[in-house]
Amino acid sequence: MFEKQNGQRHKNPPHRSFILARAAIKPTTNPFNLMNKAQLIEAVQINLGGETSKRAASDALDAVLDAIAKGLKKGPVQLIGFGTFKPVARKARTGRNPKTGAAMKIKASKTVRFVTSAALKKSL
Repeated sequence: MFEKQNGQRHKNPPHRSFILARAAIKPTTNPFNLMNKAQLIEAVQINLGGETSKRAASDALDAVLDAIAKGLKKGPVQLIGFGTFKPVARKARTGRNPKTGAAMKIKASKTVRFVTSAALKKSL
């Protein structure tokens, strides 16, 4: 992998980032190519226009997420053309400890399910 000079390997191999840069591969901590919140804020900023700051885009995104979270306490939140967030109650059940295989009780809990709209499915 390391370049040979005079038939021998380097005593001190080049740093990993140097190797990746030479191979035109960017090092990534996101192997599944997921969009994180910072990238979403940047996309919102671009869509709102050049005059919008990242702070304003971040505040807008936080306001939308807070409104969805508060709405879920009352019931489903439907965004036409995007999808529906639905609060769902899970019943208590018995499960297995994967390490020991012993049976254990899992408490009842609440979670959120997302159902995509037909328009969003078509756009993919």
